[in-house]
Amino acid sequence: MNPTTANYDEPWKEALPLEKELKRITASSKTKKRFADKLYKVWLLRGEEVWILIHIEIQSQYEENFPQRMYIYNYRAFDLYQKPVISLAILGDERVNWRPDSYNYTIAGCEVSLKFPTVKLLDYEESWSELETSSNPFAIIVMAHLKTKATTGKLPEREQWKWRLIRGLYEK
Repeated sequence: MNPTTANYDEPWKEALPLEKELKRITASSKTKKRFADKLYKVWLLRGEEVWILIHIEIQSQYEENFPQRMYIYNYRAFDLYQKPVISLAILGDERVNWRPDSYNYTIAGCEVSLKFPTVKLLDYEESWSELETSSNPFAIIVMAHLKTKATTGKLPEREQWKWRLIRGLYEK
């Protein structure tokens, strides 16, 4: 390709969604929830052809078996592709102390373990002013989520917050 020709394929190589493949991973799950939220194939910044699977799970309420589900989806993705898998959890629940970040078991000297990074949206309540001024598009999503949780059963207040957040988008 010469330098003046546009490379239309390049931007799409940054992250490719694997929705059909995701269904294969979650189809026979014995846990209550049968679908992982997102699965992507991404390339390293060095441009190497090596790829990594990123599994993102968004959990909006407490679930006792959540760590086990994270493990199941992680190993199924690895089993299907034989590629490294990064599992990430976004916790949108209201339990301050519920912060699952691992799954493991040991039996007869055999040990299995998965540790995964988590983001607790509730932690951002203390950073509201930073969220309001942030240029990160996820800031408004976090703000909307926090206000949705805070205004459960308070429809007039929720409507006011919706309009305030929408106006904020136009002001940026």
